[in-house]
Amino acid sequence: MMDTEKLEDLKHFVELCKENPSILQNPSLTFFKSFLESLGAQVPPSVKSEQGGEEHHDELDEDIIESDVELDNTDIVEPDNDPPQQMGGFISEVTDENRDAAQISKAKALDAISEGKLDEAISHLTEAILLNPTSAILYATRANVFIKLKKPNAAIRDADAALKVNPDSAKGYKVRGMARAMLGLWKEAASDLRVASMIDFDEEIAEILKKVEPNAHKIEEHCRKYQRLREEKKLRKIERDSQRRQAEPKAANEKSKKKEQQSEHEASDPDSASDLNYGKIVGIHSVSELETKLNAVSKASRLAILYFTATWCGPCRFISPFYTSLPEKYPKVAFLKADIDEARDVASRWNVSSVPAFFFIKNGEEVDKVVGADKNSLEKKIAQYAG
Repeated sequence: MMDTEKLEDLKHFVELCKENPSILQNPSLTFFKSFLESLGAQVPPSVKSEQGGEEHHDELDEDIIESDVELDNTDIVEPDNDPPQQMGGFISEVTDENRDAAQISKAKALDAISEGKLDEAISHLTEAILLNPTSAILYATRANVFIKLKKPNAAIRDADAALKVNPDSAKGYKVRGMARAMLGLWKEAASDLRVASMIDFDEEIAEILKKVEPNAHKIEEHCRKYQRLREEKKLRKIERDSQRRQAEPKAANEKSKKKEQQSEHEASDPDSASDLNYGKIVGIHSVSELETKLNAVSKASRLAILYFTATWCGPCRFISPFYTSLPEKYPKVAFLKADIDEARDVASRWNVSSVPAFFFIKNGEEVDKVVGADKNSLEKKIAQYAG
């Protein structure tokens, strides 16, 4: 009997054939087509388009991809966007006096933590760090307090500082893994917690991993499936391009003429252009598609927002429902959305280095952007530029 993973692959392939039976016309699948026909099946021929080429489904169904990942996000918190906390400067050597004073401040902080006075503990630990910035344990301890305050970004900054001082700080890896889990960064959290466990195992790490690792494994499996989807899409694209190269020049000329007529129509009446789709989220899958949308929006003198996301991104899952609700509130704004894994050429063109990211575009030019799941900043800038 086939193992579970291979059965899932087969199930996915069958669903793909249902959606696009013409894939069975691919020469590499001749053996499978012959097998189906030997059982009495009738394989439909490739569907011809108006231009004489075959009709292909170039884009994958995003909803199907999303449904493959069901994560336990019950403990995810909204990212904290406070100004960075004070960090100790570079000191080549700490005096004994400052080291002793730092220990006194740390002791006060521990007392404050035991009494539930977390903000007071932060103040004492900050004082200790300024006195002795070479202590990784001080940064890691303050990071742990930020975890208790549900401020994961602040905790990550302190954990990074601790690991810079001591790359083998188990507490640094542990607290950073906890903070990343709070943000839904499951793969990164699992990696940190595994390293922490190898350096200095404790029961708390084991308990956290029991929740983090299932989510991380699901994302890793999803990425593998998504990679297969991209490979299948690439195969279909190669087949389509081959057919287009064999098409008569007349078909290409007719397509170009039709495109010119459509452009002239949009230029004379930009608000009637179907490309705009105001009031809806418009998916972007290629640079050419994005340029078409932005040209239509520019002709209408409207604002466009280009949202870059990814299926594995926790903050993206947090802010996506909010972004989806915006078109109804701002019907004259064009809301676009691109997955950085699916539309790599678009992400590269816009130099996207992290997600979620929102680019504000007017008259074909970027006028502003928001990076991160910051609802307030996003809507404030929409109101600013949409008028």
